Amino acid sequence: MMNSLQDWPEPIVRVQSLSESGLPMIPDRYVKPLSDRPSSNRPENGDANIPIIDLTGLTDDETELSRSTMDRISSACRDWGFFQVVNHGVSPGLMDQARETWRSFFHLPMEIKQAYANSPKTYEGYGSRLGIEKGAILDWSDYYYLHYLPLTLKDYNKWPGSPDYCREVIDEYGKELVKLGGRIMKVLSINLGLNESHLQNAFGGENIGACVRVNFYPKCPQPDLTLGLSSHSDPGGLTILLPDPEVLGLQVRKDDRWITVKPARHAFIVNIGDQIQVGILAFH
Repeated sequence: MMNSLQDWPEPIVRVQSLSESGLPMIPDRYVKPLSDRPSSNRPENGDANIPIIDLTGLTDDETELSRSTMDRISSACRDWGFFQVVNHGVSPGLMDQARETWRSFFHLPMEIKQAYANSPKTYEGYGSRLGIEKGAILDWSDYYYLHYLPLTLKDYNKWPGSPDYCREVIDEYGKELVKLGGRIMKVLSINLGLNESHLQNAFGGENIGACVRVNFYPKCPQPDLTLGLSSHSDPGGLTILLPDPEVLGLQVRKDDRWITVKPARHAFIVNIGDQIQVGILAFH
């Protein structure tokens, strides 16, 4: 642990510790430039929401989605880069268990969590910042990051051992999400007029890479000055996000407006990453 913490250019401060200390103002390190701050003056997006798509009929072996559903996925990729999926084949019970398991981890005593402190060498483990620039403006969040695939990068020693059942839940959840990602990439390939296994193979086939990142957003005394996660695009192929209904705030940008996502019950939010998005735009 100590070596991991010493790899950072300056002392690591856990945002959760700041929040629980009862401070009335956030430290300057977390105050975003005026142009990047959330604003209550921005126009409301009303009932706008990313598309919600029913994946009934999509299994590991069969792609029995209607033409209209395939077209909706294609339009969502082109117009939004995001969509929600329901009836996706992952057990609602497992989704709830995964969310509560991670919630339990972040509420463990700090000395237990610190045993999994990460370093900027791989970022695997319990973290509170990205990048090593001294004096950088930071996000108001802590996180846990780990590799799930390929197996050559999978290191159970970097996975949390508490709560007691944590590793088993992460493993089962990861297995189901990799399968769901494969099913979605099959649909994207077909929509692009390619062999259904094209994207899966392009990302490594049986050796595809998969990572897990869990973000924890502690209560903030000045939420108008900072962000839990700065605006960004995901550099990989596909992100499958399990939202927390108790922590709303995810926004996507469309037509120069930020749209607040309204998660459907037991839905996943699918984000088309930069690598696939470039391919879709190039193809069309």
